[in-house]
Amino acid sequence: MTRIGGRRLAVALAVAVAVATGVATMSASAAAPLTVAAALSAQDGRSATVAGYIVGQPTATNTVIKSGFTGDTAIAIADAAAESSTSRMLYVQVTAAYRSAFGLQSNPGLMGRQVTVTGTLTAYFSHGGLKDPTSMSLGGGSSPSPAPTGSTGPYDPTYYASALGKTGPALRTALHNIIKVQTKITYAQVWEGLKATDQDPNNSANVILIYSGRSQSKTTNGGGVDDWNREHVWAQSHGDFGTATGPGTDLHHLRPEDVTVNSTRGNKDFDLGGSAVGEAPGNYTDTDSWEPRNAVKGDVARMLMYMAIRYEGEDGWPNLELNNSTSNGSVPYIGKLSVLLQWNQQDPPDAFEKRRNQVIYDSWQGNRNPFIDHPEWAAAIWG
Repeated sequence: MTRIGGRRLAVALAVAVAVATGVATMSASAAAPLTVAAALSAQDGRSATVAGYIVGQPTATNTVIKSGFTGDTAIAIADAAAESSTSRMLYVQVTAAYRSAFGLQSNPGLMGRQVTVTGTLTAYFSHGGLKDPTSMSLGGGSSPSPAPTGSTGPYDPTYYASALGKTGPALRTALHNIIKVQTKITYAQVWEGLKATDQDPNNSANVILIYSGRSQSKTTNGGGVDDWNREHVWAQSHGDFGTATGPGTDLHHLRPEDVTVNSTRGNKDFDLGGSAVGEAPGNYTDTDSWEPRNAVKGDVARMLMYMAIRYEGEDGWPNLELNNSTSNGSVPYIGKLSVLLQWNQQDPPDAFEKRRNQVIYDSWQGNRNPFIDHPEWAAAIWG
C-alpha cells in the first residue's frame, strides 16, 4: 500500500471535493425549471424553480385580473400565454425586492412575457402558489429557440405557439385569443405612448409622422396648425368606438400625424389613386379613399389587419372587418382588402415598424401585431 504524505493527501482530497462539487453544480444548473402544471401538483413546501408566462394579477382564490392592475404584490403565471383558467395558473408572491421590476401595476407590459421564479411551493390566496421568491428573471431558464421568421425579438418564441401550422379561420381564432390578452390604456396615455413608439431613430426628441414622414418635436402635440395629433388609422367612425379605452386607444393602430393632414384623411378607406396631398408628399386622396406614401403602405395594411383580428365583437366593442369597399361610412368595416394585401407584400416590415411593435409589447400593452412578426399570415387568412 502506498503511503501518501500529509500535503499530497490534502491536495488529493481537495481535488476530489472540487470534482464532486463541480459535478453537483453542473447537475443543478442543468436541471430544467418546473412547468406550472408540475408546480401546481407539488405544493409541498419545497424550494423549486418554475418557468411560465405572466397572465395577470391574482386578487382572490379564483380571480385573476388582466388589466387595470391594482398592485405589485402578486402575479399569476401559466404554461400558455393565453391561459384563461385560474385552475392552470400558479399564483406567485412578489416581495418588495422584486416589485419595481415584476409588479404588474408598475409594469403592465410584462403581460404575456415568460418569467422564471425560484421560491417555496406553497398555497397563496388559498390557491396553488409560490411564495418568498429568491430569484426572478425574464425568460424560460434555458436557451431560447430562434425567434419566429419576420420578428426582431426579444420576445418569447412560443408567444405564437397555438397559431403555428394553422390557416384560415383556425389561424384567425388562434391569433385573436393570443393578442386579446393585453393591457388597455387611456386616450390621455396615448400621447406618451406615441412619443415612445414613433420616436425618430435619429433624433430622440422627435417623432416621425406617419403620412407626412416629417420628423417633428415630441412637444408639439396638440390641436393647433402644424401640431401633431393622434391619427386613428382604423377611423373611429368605422364602428363608432370613439376614444374610450379599447379600440379607440389601441396603440397598434394609432400614429402621430400633422393636424391638417389628419383632417384631410378623415375617415376615408384606403385605395390607390386620387390627387396629391400638398402637406404630405407621396400621399393621394379622392372623395372616398386615401393612398399613403410607399414607405408606410405595408404599415397601414398590417395595422388594419391587426384591428380586424383583435376586435371580434367581444369586450363590448364592435366586430371590425376588412372588405373590398371604399364607401364603408360608419359601419365597422374598412377597405380595400385586395389593395391592403398588395401593400403587405410590397412594403414588408422594416426596422422602425418592428421596433414599434416591440415597444408596445414591452412597455405599454403586452401584446403584439402578428402581421409584423409573420406578414405571411395575411394571405393565410385573407388570401
